[in-house]
Amino acid sequence: MTEAATKTIDLAIIGGGPAGLTAGLYGSRGMVSTVVFERQQTGGQIATTEWVENYPAFPEGISGSKLSGLMTAQTEMYGASIELFVTVTSLTRLDCGSFELQTDAGDTWHARAVIVAAGAVPSKLGIPGEEEYTGRGVSWCATCDAGFFKERTVVAIGGGDSALEEALFLTKFASKVYLVHRRDEFRATPIAVERVKQNEKIELVLSAIPLEIVGDGDKVTGLVVQNVKDDSCQTLEVDGVFEFVGVNPVNELLAELVDTSATRGHIPVDKECKVAGIPGLFAAGDLTDSSLKQVISAAGSGATAAFAALKYLDDLPDLCD
Repeated sequence: MTEAATKTIDLAIIGGGPAGLTAGLYGSRGMVSTVVFERQQTGGQIATTEWVENYPAFPEGISGSKLSGLMTAQTEMYGASIELFVTVTSLTRLDCGSFELQTDAGDTWHARAVIVAAGAVPSKLGIPGEEEYTGRGVSWCATCDAGFFKERTVVAIGGGDSALEEALFLTKFASKVYLVHRRDEFRATPIAVERVKQNEKIELVLSAIPLEIVGDGDKVTGLVVQNVKDDSCQTLEVDGVFEFVGVNPVNELLAELVDTSATRGHIPVDKECKVAGIPGLFAAGDLTDSSLKQVISAAGSGATAAFAALKYLDDLPDLCD
């Protein structure tokens, strides 16, 4: 059997969310061979976001799926190649300074520079019943699963912008939405909080933490919550549990290359999105230790990383020849 040939490119971008797509746009416009690797669909978390209101140039807002589609089309228009449904399984810096990428498709790629923009995935509560009822009432995506709960009662858990926005989206389908948050006040933006408070379908359950997801063996029937002030417990009778309690950075590829112990798993970068101590390696988007996790900031960091990568490539001789 003939061994598969190694493909050589200038710039490899791992992740096809707003950061990765923007990096791909800037890389291809910089006239270097650019490939974006995306393990699922492009757009990252915005691809399943119902509505985006705070991205410039869309005063009336835009659906997340449409925004990600526009970003994808623009990146491809300028020449970047997008490898869809391809997972990069390993990333190694070779002795000559180039990088070797292995994929689950069995391909080997050599890249002179790499931008990792793998994003983050939703955090789990780790409570009884969560794993048992995943896909049977437990979800992390209202846009994906709200339609299964028409005229039913559900609960959303969390206190950030994502939690409140998803709770509001759930009201389009559910007859009632409990919103559980461990504190008395939300950390979300004031406009989102006001919308939640004005929505008659939403009942706030504050100063409460989820203890257990209960069901009848086939589907969810309730969520046990505990008041953090008096330790009293109650069971909310619900058909669905939607969790929005944060995200975990997808950092496995960099686990042996970068120390993330001080950044809760996020990749520390400098102002040019460079990863310290590894020339030619950059990181962008929700994977990094940036404070703001928004579409606009992800896109901005993708542009910054690509611009820095282009400067790096300009001064770099051919590697591994």
